[in-house]
Amino acid sequence: MSVPGSPISEHTIRRRVYFYECDGAGIVHFSNYFRYMEEAEHALWRSTGLSIAHREAEIGFPRVAASFEYKRPLRFEDEFDIRIRITAISQRSMKYACELTKDGEAIAVGSATIVCVAKQPDQSMKAVPIPPDIVSRFAVSAGAATP
Repeated sequence: MSVPGSPISEHTIRRRVYFYECDGAGIVHFSNYFRYMEEAEHALWRSTGLSIAHREAEIGFPRVAASFEYKRPLRFEDEFDIRIRITAISQRSMKYACELTKDGEAIAVGSATIVCVAKQPDQSMKAVPIPPDIVSRFAVSAGAATP
């Protein structure tokens, strides 16, 4: 937990595996790990008082890269932690590292990169600088060298 007003560099949420997230073998389908990372990302933003997808926003933050490496399976009703950390912030982008753990044991590690974009009149998107009132609420994690 950070001091109010200080930049945030990481956030952890606890979650339970739901039945609909499992495949025929009874383990979490690989695609859900990306959803878990996104849930933690949104919680990170909310912890700063922001929403990553504010309805009236003139900018957006699409993903331009995302990956996961799987170590151990998660199964129905497993409780696990999702920790997301900011590993880099540039003028127009932010990179995250994500770690899923169960009882302190690594389940999966992932990463994602988002870019700040503005919608153009022709409906295309153009990368733009992250607004100062947004970027000032975030900081690169001290442990950014490792995913």
